[in-house]
Amino acid sequence: MSKSLLFIPDISGYTQFIQTTEVEHSQHVIAELLEVLIAANTENLQLAEIEGDALFFYLENAIPSQERLLALIESMFTAFYSHLKKFETHRICPCNACATAPNLKLKIIAHSGKLQHLEVQGRRKPFGQEVIEAHRLLKNSIEHDNYVLISRSLALEIQLLYSYSSKLFRFRKGEDHYDGKGIAYLYSLIETDNLSLIEIPPVPNVEFEFSPQLVVSKHFQVAASELYELIANFGYRESWVKGVDKFEYDHNQVTREGTMHQCVINGNVLDFVTVVKPVEDNQLIYGELTHSLPIFDELCQFFIFDPIDANSCQVRIEVFWKAKSIFKKAAIALFAKSTFRKGLQKSLNVLENYLLQKQVNVTTSV
Repeated sequence: MSKSLLFIPDISGYTQFIQTTEVEHSQHVIAELLEVLIAANTENLQLAEIEGDALFFYLENAIPSQERLLALIESMFTAFYSHLKKFETHRICPCNACATAPNLKLKIIAHSGKLQHLEVQGRRKPFGQEVIEAHRLLKNSIEHDNYVLISRSLALEIQLLYSYSSKLFRFRKGEDHYDGKGIAYLYSLIETDNLSLIEIPPVPNVEFEFSPQLVVSKHFQVAASELYELIANFGYRESWVKGVDKFEYDHNQVTREGTMHQCVINGNVLDFVTVVKPVEDNQLIYGELTHSLPIFDELCQFFIFDPIDANSCQVRIEVFWKAKSIFKKAAIALFAKSTFRKGLQKSLNVLENYLLQKQVNVTTSV
């Protein structure tokens, strides 16, 4: 039986991140990062299991060459930190989960050995001493959170020497003892400045040299951050936006600049992208831009949240649009603007009722 590769990317700082941040958004952040790591699997490794903050991959009866293994490791670190950079630059959510996501780190454990398998309910899972060793190596004496660890047995398989050095990798020797047995390894700290991060796609640049054509505002007895979440999180849209057949969006993604979603109305699909514009330091903002409304060439609406105190805020909706043809301009002036205003006011009233019912349900359940 040939030796197999065991490969575990693990997100460092996960436990503290989950415990000290908003649970829903922290779960979305971790889910996104795990999906990014899975997509960066350039060697077609088999995914045995998702282990909370880690992925357990294996390659049965085969071990990639030194060059290909190091390329796989670099691919994962590059994808991971490119995505964290996107979190940082495109973030609009004020919650702790989104604010602290860029502090997460990555470590990768790579080991080799002869595999056995355990089959439970039709699922085949790697099993054996080497699997146990790979997981124990996650708890090591390396005093950093951003590194790759390659067991000595795997280093010998791929002829990786202690003296190996490149722009990204500077290997050192290490050893830890588990149940009285020493496991030697090579490890390299990963400097993110040495990664060639993936270029972040630009978000739409929204600039208006005129005042909003429509403004609607309303006072809410709820914290600005909570109201922001109800509006910016597409999962709540069906609770307060009426007349839409369904909303289509990535359920595992936290809304940020450039996030896409769709509204399906009477079978027609309207595309929206999340945008923002500058506001005062104490304000929150969420915006949507679309070119899908037939009567407008471009329409952008911004929700601006002004905190009044810890439990109340004022939300102001500013709507900007562009229409080039005389026909479109006339149609907007005759009926579209009035219809749009009524629709926004109705949505805010429905949102207020939803909040009141939500508060009643919380009180009742206590």
